[in-house]
Amino acid sequence: MAKLARLTGQQVIVALRKAGFEVLRIKGSHHFLRHPDGRSTVVPVHRSEIIGPGLMLKILRDCELEREEFMSFIK
Repeated sequence: MAKLARLTGQQVIVALRKAGFEVLRIKGSHHFLRHPDGRSTVVPVHRSEIIGPGLMLKILRDCELEREEFMSFIK
């Protein structure tokens, strides 16, 4: 099992865009993303604050992405 990188909210959004997700709307610091096939998630963007491992796993579960697959979009 690949270890998750420590990423900011903005870095997560960039990786999810590479995976085909689009930002639907922004409400405050929460960015709502959706994939054309219906998968969706919410990513908080708070300046340079790192997203914790629990929230990162929740985002990956919502997106139905494996850790290794997500890590390939980071590079």
